[in-house]
Amino acid sequence: MAEKVKPETVASGFERQDLSPRSVYVFLVLLAVGVILVTVLLWGLYDAMDAYQRKHQPTLSPLVRQAQANPREVPADATNAFPQPRLEKNERLEIGNFLLQEEQTLNSYGWVDQKADVVRIPIDRAMQLVAQRGLPTTPKAGSVPPSEVNVVNQAAQPANTSNLPSAKGKK
Repeated sequence: MAEKVKPETVASGFERQDLSPRSVYVFLVLLAVGVILVTVLLWGLYDAMDAYQRKHQPTLSPLVRQAQANPREVPADATNAFPQPRLEKNERLEIGNFLLQEEQTLNSYGWVDQKADVVRIPIDRAMQLVAQRGLPTTPKAGSVPPSEVNVVNQAAQPANTSNLPSAKGKK
């Protein structure tokens, strides 16, 4: 008979041979010291590079206009001098006005080009006119539109009047 193997029971708790809490705390303290050390090192490096850059700046030409002290401060009249499109100051207000203007344009009568007699009509009215009149059609493929040459050729052909009584026989 085969012997039944019993699974070994594991003692409750954690295995005490892997890591001690003391080694975890030492690792975390060393990690924090390393982060602080790298931060201080990078701050000093950037400060040194900034000082080097300021020291080696080329001298400006006397023709160059000096910029204002804070380039982020924009005078009120400078926004109008900037070319289109400009940044929006209040996006919701400006898009609302734009959409309202577009809606009025789409739903009103008005001139597009008064000199050329081109007008715009509301979309609903244009749809009604298309429903009444239909869309403009093009001639079917293969059909020749009437031309002046064809009309003249048909008119120039002699008429067949042989079946009609002649005017000479009548007296």
